[in-house]
Amino acid sequence: MCSSNFVHLHNHTEYSFLDGANRIPRMVQRAVELNQPALAISDHGAMFGCMNFYWECKKQGVKPIIGMEAYIAPDSRHKREGRRDEAAYHLLLLARNEEGYRNLCRLHSIASLQGFYYVPRIDREVLREHSRGLISSTTCLGSEINQLLMKDEFDRAIAMADEYRQIFDEGCYFVELQNHGIPEQKKCNEGLVRIARDLNLPLIVTNDAHFLCKTDAPAHDALFCIGTGKLIEDQNRLRFRGEEYIKSYDEMASLFPDHPEALSNTLMVAEMCDLELGKTRNLMPTPDLPEGATPQSYLRQLAEEGLKARVPLADEAAWNRLDYELKVIETTGFDAYFLLVREFAQYTRKQDIMFGVRGSAAGSLVSYTLGITDINPVEYDLTFERFLNPERVSMPDVDMDFQDDRRDEIIRYVTERFGEDKVAQIVTFGTLGAKQAIRDVMRVMGEEPREADALCKLLPKAPGLTFELALTEPNNKMKEADQALARDSADFRARYNNDPKVREIVDMARELEGLNRHAGVHAAGVVISGEPLAEIVPLARGQNGQAITGYEMGVLEKLGLLKMDFLGLSNLTVLALALANINRNRPDNPLTVSDIPLEDEPTYAMLGRGETVGVFQLESGGMRRNIMALRPQNVRELAAMVALYRPGPLKHISRFVDNKHGRQQPEYLHPVMEPILEETYGIIVYQDQVLKLVQAMAGFSLGKADILRRAMGKKDEAIMTSMRAEFVAGCQERDITEKVAAAVWELLLPFAGYAFNKAHAVCYAMLAHQTAYLKAHYPVEYLAALLAAYRDKEDRVTVFIDECRRRKIGVLPPDIHRSFVDFTIEAQGKQKAIRFGLAAIKGVGEGLVNAIIKEREEGEFTHLYDFCLRLRPHGLNRGSLEALARAGTLDSLHDSRHTILDNLDGALVWADQKIRQRQEAQDSLFGGDEQMELDRPPHLPPGRKATREEILSMEKDVMGIYISDHPLRGYERLIGAKSQFTVARIREMDGEVKVTIAGAMSRIRSNMTKKGKMARGVLQDFTGAIEFVLFPAALERLQDSLVPDRAVVLKGFARADDRNQDGEMQLIVNDIEVLPEPESLGADEGGLTMFVKLNRATRAQLRAIHEVVREHPGDYEVLIQVAGANSAPVAILERVAATEKVIEGLRQAAPVEVEIYNDLGLAELPTGTTEPEPDLVEVG
Repeated sequence: MCSSNFVHLHNHTEYSFLDGANRIPRMVQRAVELNQPALAISDHGAMFGCMNFYWECKKQGVKPIIGMEAYIAPDSRHKREGRRDEAAYHLLLLARNEEGYRNLCRLHSIASLQGFYYVPRIDREVLREHSRGLISSTTCLGSEINQLLMKDEFDRAIAMADEYRQIFDEGCYFVELQNHGIPEQKKCNEGLVRIARDLNLPLIVTNDAHFLCKTDAPAHDALFCIGTGKLIEDQNRLRFRGEEYIKSYDEMASLFPDHPEALSNTLMVAEMCDLELGKTRNLMPTPDLPEGATPQSYLRQLAEEGLKARVPLADEAAWNRLDYELKVIETTGFDAYFLLVREFAQYTRKQDIMFGVRGSAAGSLVSYTLGITDINPVEYDLTFERFLNPERVSMPDVDMDFQDDRRDEIIRYVTERFGEDKVAQIVTFGTLGAKQAIRDVMRVMGEEPREADALCKLLPKAPGLTFELALTEPNNKMKEADQALARDSADFRARYNNDPKVREIVDMARELEGLNRHAGVHAAGVVISGEPLAEIVPLARGQNGQAITGYEMGVLEKLGLLKMDFLGLSNLTVLALALANINRNRPDNPLTVSDIPLEDEPTYAMLGRGETVGVFQLESGGMRRNIMALRPQNVRELAAMVALYRPGPLKHISRFVDNKHGRQQPEYLHPVMEPILEETYGIIVYQDQVLKLVQAMAGFSLGKADILRRAMGKKDEAIMTSMRAEFVAGCQERDITEKVAAAVWELLLPFAGYAFNKAHAVCYAMLAHQTAYLKAHYPVEYLAALLAAYRDKEDRVTVFIDECRRRKIGVLPPDIHRSFVDFTIEAQGKQKAIRFGLAAIKGVGEGLVNAIIKEREEGEFTHLYDFCLRLRPHGLNRGSLEALARAGTLDSLHDSRHTILDNLDGALVWADQKIRQRQEAQDSLFGGDEQMELDRPPHLPPGRKATREEILSMEKDVMGIYISDHPLRGYERLIGAKSQFTVARIREMDGEVKVTIAGAMSRIRSNMTKKGKMARGVLQDFTGAIEFVLFPAALERLQDSLVPDRAVVLKGFARADDRNQDGEMQLIVNDIEVLPEPESLGADEGGLTMFVKLNRATRAQLRAIHEVVREHPGDYEVLIQVAGANSAPVAILERVAATEKVIEGLRQAAPVEVEIYNDLGLAELPTGTTEPEPDLVEVG
């Protein structure tokens, strides 16, 4: 009997998460090697891998059989009771034809969206409705029939088999035998053969393959333990037998010598399956069209009307470009797509939802005329071909950003517009990366987490890092970036080569690397169909119960489905909130985004001073330093910096800045390059410039130039070789020498890989400009918006509060009489201040907050008892009342917070009695003396006022941050001298660095390990918070220094890839210095001080700084600090004036950061100050 007389019909791929280990390409290849003409996929309750499996089978010449091992509920899919192991049985389902595939998709969707209980489940009711075109079997030991046979209930088992036989089409139900050497299988097989004989059902054999080859069993066992949370050495856990792999015909035949027909019947099943899938169809929904219009005619009409409206003085070039774009859109068939995107944009504008478009879509004039984008691509010289290339047709991609607090409204609108059955979010799969694989394998091997951390730290921090790269010596055949990663992995290779235990771990992890670990929801993707989705693709259930596609984005696009990226962007929420804050005081003349001028001196002066906190894209320390060096004057320069501030082009920033300021001159290899690169001072910044250089020098069309750019970026040698010759020849035809052409080619090679999409850069720069403008002109309203948008992120709130204090903007604590849900602005004398919202308090729900606001409309709360009485019916309990008290919201009811806290229980008891009495009084005519007594609540005596330290501790406890003050207040000058880092700066660093940092400690806790007691805590400074760790030896020395809410200096080290369980960076501490109380600081640590900080400095730069100081005498002591492991600030003898001119002079002398301290602490840098003002630094 030839080997092609058997087909594997029951197989699990990596889409049976942490259970199946078969990678689809290798599994199909194995079928080819074994001369098996067909192969099935049947993952647990999932069709996630079906299309990829289908295409891979077609590619390798194997007939694909699409299926699923469904979970079927014992009774109704709607019943959710019992243990996990009682929730569902297993049922193999295979699609015989297109109708079967559609039914399989429907069943998958129903199981996930209606029947989920531990696992997605169908039931026999829906199986009967959707059984046409499906093949099924008695399945494995997990099936209901086999479970009955194991209990010796043969009569029930055969009745169940007969019921299933009648559910499916004639001849489409089989009795499935398996033999992995398990005693239960032998017992079941005897009963199954009787059932087959008695019901005249055909037999098939399967191997329930979970991995590829017998040698893969140990790795699969580790994967299974990862999924079940067990240790490999655990003797009492569920185990596979090591036989569940893709076996040959001979191996299968030896297992079933008495049933040769069962093997050949698998081939019969394969022949019954005749399914053609994967053809790209036009599944796009239909846009709204006027009567008699086509998508083509309506799009042209709208675009031409839009150009007249948005560019009234449009010249012939603009009209020609519009006509060209419309013709390309019509030729490529995407007219309906543009009309649909316009509908989304129109709805968003009507609902007053802040939105924008990122990416290459902003390069389309049609998009601008339709109101999809707000950036005129002609004005900014943006390239249409980067968006839609007529020479490489693919679906255009308009990525739309919405304010993140209203993104759900857009999805709801789209769902209502096209139908709930035609809209879904998109699945994405998390995979086992190298480091995750090491951690998982070491966990199931029983190794200490610290050992796993130590091994992972030897691998460089880089997305996409693989074991293959880490274990390979660097060589010239590698890309430059890969060579760097290989070099950085030298210590890892050494451990692997020299430590047998590490080799065992890594070899096991290599087997699992890249396997799917779990399914999730794509952050932005939404798919919209013209037909019900459940008949085209399987649907699954997201974590929040929403419908998501069972196929990932690339598959959906191949099938012809419309995919939109609806992204939530918090900065748009900030913009919307800030405008709302501003417009409360100007209802008759509201400010809109379109009113923000593009040229504004105060905005760019602010950016030039480095005041970028809260400004989109410009906040990081590195970007701030570069913005200060550049001193941008317009959106174009901001766009260039946004594009350059990334790995790769980062090294060109200094030349870009020097060229702008005339310290160097741009160099061009040929004059034709100058007009293209002039805007970016001779530096190639954008992909668009690469296209235009190729077009201008070699005569390529922009579409063809984009194909070349992509080939260069992907290092596609075949395309690059042929196009290089064409490029050189084209240059020579235009009188450019071969030598110059070759030099330009070499110049373009690296830039093509990391040059930025100009349209994307301009979109982001525009948002940066808008946020900067609002901060410069409406700082209180803008900072209130920032606090509201980020209220759940303690690190960000801390930074914004410090920015308020730096600008002398009052930040007021929450108060039951003045606070609302969120941050609000209120008058404080002649100034404006920001009041904390009640929703920022942990343990206080929004329902209770709304009740407080509504109750106080009836009159202010007069005392604690009154507050409890009025709010008790609205959900006020002991926990929420204490949280309100500790946050200080009840301080207006009594002068002692301690007294309030001591009387919470009594107040709640009194309120409950009063409420009960009122209820009883409704049925009584007489209240009596007791009622009169209860009308007068107990008197609260005076009490001890809370100290500053107690107040700060309580605020930190219930709000996660310090509000009324900060433990570091008063230490600013001392911190400036002692601390080399801030939390924000540590978060930006790469590699490992020694750290000295000041802050306040909180959340200190300890735990026991095998090596002794260790401690963790949180250190917070003015820029954020970071976790720190003391290992046993350090803790033993420093136990007495762990003082909560006190100012300390921590010394230790931090690594970019040394993170806690939440993925956050942490400090390893080896020394702690507790700082003295502020009032005990000596006179030498007071006074007026200017800190000038540099990362590095030349003698010439130090001389230049000294010269600036000598030319501007004043009252501020100057301390210069150059970053380094042991650097200490050095004082200059002369004192300096704190003026804008001085700050500007220092920045021109060297790339410095300047901090000014006066008697009030850290002060804002001066703006417009012409005379020294030692006692008061102007706050702008």
